[in-house]
Amino acid sequence: MFHRLRRCPPLRAALFVLVLLGGTAGTARGDDDLYQDLGGRPGVGAVVEAFLFRLADDARINHHFAETNVVRFHDKLVELLCELTGGPCTYSGDSMKLTHAGMGIDHADFNAVVENLVEAMSGLGIATGVQNRLLARLAPLHADIIER
Repeated sequence: MFHRLRRCPPLRAALFVLVLLGGTAGTARGDDDLYQDLGGRPGVGAVVEAFLFRLADDARINHHFAETNVVRFHDKLVELLCELTGGPCTYSGDSMKLTHAGMGIDHADFNAVVENLVEAMSGLGIATGVQNRLLARLAPLHADIIER
């Protein structure tokens, strides 16, 4: 896996941010710069859509989502990203711990999901700095998602 990371500097940078910022990243209400940099609600929706297509095509991890209600997943992920980036949304889904309980997600699975998110954002032309800011906001969720 690490040989692939050497060939993908934006992914390396994103993973570095995840490790470095771990549980320290958050969002202050009213700080919607990241939300705006992603293109507001339409931009967040485009990221989620591109990300879900990548997840569906990734044989390493798509089995984790085989029984997922894709419409709900899409809607709740848009809410979550909107809220985490300072947008006007309130996440109304289950906690990350409850949502991922029993899925058996390990570090390799988590890294594959991050890779797909980075590739989705890159495919949409989102700047690496904006990507890293989003990943930093998502980093605290790591502990509630990994089970083994």
